[in-house]
Amino acid sequence: MMFHSWIFLPFFLGAYLVYLALRNTRFRNLWLLLVSYIFYGWWDLRFVLIIGYASCFDYLMLLLMDKLKGKKLWLVLSILNSVALLSFFKYAGFLTDNINILLNRLGAGYTLEAPDLFFPIGISFYLFKSIGYVVDCYRGQVQRERNFINHALFVSFFPILILGPIERAKNLLPQLRSRPQISSGDMAEGLSLFVVGLFKKVALADYLAIYVDRVYGMPGDYQAPALLLATFAFAWQIYFDFSGYTDMARGLSRMMSIRVMLNFNNPYLATGLGDFWHRWHISLSSWFRDYVYIPLGGNRKGRFNTYRNLFLTFIIAGLWHGAGWTFIVWGALHGLGLILTRDLERSTLYQNKIPKVLKQLWVFLFVCLGWIFFRAENINEALLIICRIFSSGWAGAGFPLLLLFFIFMVWLYQLVYESRVRYILTPAAVRLTIFILMILYLAICTSSGGQAFIYQQF
Repeated sequence: MMFHSWIFLPFFLGAYLVYLALRNTRFRNLWLLLVSYIFYGWWDLRFVLIIGYASCFDYLMLLLMDKLKGKKLWLVLSILNSVALLSFFKYAGFLTDNINILLNRLGAGYTLEAPDLFFPIGISFYLFKSIGYVVDCYRGQVQRERNFINHALFVSFFPILILGPIERAKNLLPQLRSRPQISSGDMAEGLSLFVVGLFKKVALADYLAIYVDRVYGMPGDYQAPALLLATFAFAWQIYFDFSGYTDMARGLSRMMSIRVMLNFNNPYLATGLGDFWHRWHISLSSWFRDYVYIPLGGNRKGRFNTYRNLFLTFIIAGLWHGAGWTFIVWGALHGLGLILTRDLERSTLYQNKIPKVLKQLWVFLFVCLGWIFFRAENINEALLIICRIFSSGWAGAGFPLLLLFFIFMVWLYQLVYESRVRYILTPAAVRLTIFILMILYLAICTSSGGQAFIYQQF
């Protein structure tokens, strides 16, 4: 059940009306937990068993951590359990394939049979959320949630269950404990966020996907202009797709008077790679900073160790995104990029002498280079695309002009939003006009929708 499917509308309306009726009772969170499990089980009932098991296990580990000695033991068991679940469902096939390649090269004469597993969508998101919560409890940064219903709801809260943001316990748990004071402003702001996200997904991301899928499906049949434009289009597609989901998630949560963290902040206006990762998938990049990079040593032990920790963090981040060498290369590219530009971006020359637009342009081009590996089916295909961009002819790309117009308007809006004239976007009349135009476009020019979100596979 996806947010942009027709079945979700009656599902949410029914769930929301009951939530409003129960919001001042002790059954409020029990109802939200039931709704979250129904939402997740809509794909496959086995998914509910897995998330239920993960919630029970971590609740028990936190209880033992609170009551018994040896806190580190319970922390390690919790993390190992989450990593084992993630590895089993997400990486078993990848590991089997690569072991078979190695056995074949060694002439072993036999191969391992690939396991026939289902993939619980969203497992990377809710397990990372749970790991962060357990680590924060171990560090003494948050108190253990003693109410199991609240604990399980924190792990499975349905607006952010499938694709995040990867919320922190210190932000979400206090809101789940308190009685919501739902205002008309919450409803209006939540509805506005949801419509913006729906527009990004259905009107922009899914439309861009048609062109991207055609070109990347047969890259050998296309020349440089089409391959370049498809790469740029994918950069905007994945942004509209993922930020569209999180806008909808934040909107649904806001209507329940629950505020979820911002996950995207105009990332293609970044003026450096470090700045990009402060703007793109903020909940994940901050998660890796706090639970991987800093525990590895961060920047505390000299330049070499800092660079090593950065590189390892991005290799792990690449693996988190998918079980494939293309994602590892994508992570390695960003790790190397940050290492090579870290000192430069902090220099006075870079900050004050180089025009902002040039900095934004180079960051966008570097990010698009990474997106080639992210989107391509395999390493060979990614290298083919890069080679053809620099060596093939310059025949027409056949890119839809309407898409260019939409991308330009979004880019222009973001530029104005981060400029000194931001105030022209704040009047209610301007916001209402944009809202109505999006509604009209969705009503007239789009179908019912059904294309999956890109990040569901992660």
